Amino acid sequence: MTKHNTHRQPNRRQLIQTGLAGMAGVSMVGLAQQTIAQETTAQPSQPATNSVTRRDRFADKVVMITGATSGIGRAAAIAFAREGAKVGFCGRRANLGAEVEQQIRQSGGDATYIKADVTQPKEVASFVDRIVEKYGQLDVAFNNAGDVLTKPLHEITVEEWDRTQHTNLRGVFLAMKYQIPHLLKRGGTIVITASQHTVATRPGFAAYTAAKRALLGLAQVAALDYGRQGIRVNVLSPGITDTPLFQRTTGGNPEKVEASRQLVDALKRIATAEEIAEAALFLASNDCPYITGTSLLADGGMMSGL
Repeated sequence: MTKHNTHRQPNRRQLIQTGLAGMAGVSMVGLAQQTIAQETTAQPSQPATNSVTRRDRFADKVVMITGATSGIGRAAAIAFAREGAKVGFCGRRANLGAEVEQQIRQSGGDATYIKADVTQPKEVASFVDRIVEKYGQLDVAFNNAGDVLTKPLHEITVEEWDRTQHTNLRGVFLAMKYQIPHLLKRGGTIVITASQHTVATRPGFAAYTAAKRALLGLAQVAALDYGRQGIRVNVLSPGITDTPLFQRTTGGNPEKVEASRQLVDALKRIATAEEIAEAALFLASNDCPYITGTSLLADGGMMSGL
């Protein structure tokens, strides 16, 4: 007699309908680790911390980062400084910005935090000018600032739509508008944080997906506009990533964290901010001098399972 398993596992559609699982820059480390530890089946091992050998790919270079007070931006600021860059970064939360700056300086790096909101043209222009004035040049721009909104399309207010577009899309346009004149002097690279939503999306992400997909078009046009002047422009599209944004979005719900992890078909784990930062450094470095106008999908194989 054949025994049937009466415990039904949630299928992929049910997991997807959690609605909060797949955005870039998302995190919930404590709850994710607690949930994973409770499972009886073997799970893929986590990456070793600080396992990347120090290199000096960015020695004598000036790197500018938006949205670097937490998450991927913070991890990238630390990583760029570790590899020799002078790092100028912005964000809206001055207390967190001061912490990141102090951490880099205490480790022997060089960093300058300036409070700026990427939705405000004057603040973006001032941030760019002050960093270039201090360090004398600009070589790399990592335009990372962003935010997420999850709501059915007809429930999104005009104000919410505009705010989402301004933060995720207009903010990148403004940063590039003021960065490119400086990059034209020496050549350089621009990396833009988008999302795996540039490839496939989910219910409730109308405003977010519209902005993130537009970033790829923006990057491609800029790559064509400035390639002959020595500027490469690429998009980094992270999958589910361990940042404070995920904690806020999931509301501390262990079931949503676990549903997110299950969506990552190949690796079955959520990325660390440091892993995504390393992808940003790769695109920004001279390791890939012939890559421009494209998107690097760093999603742990999530899109491979669609």
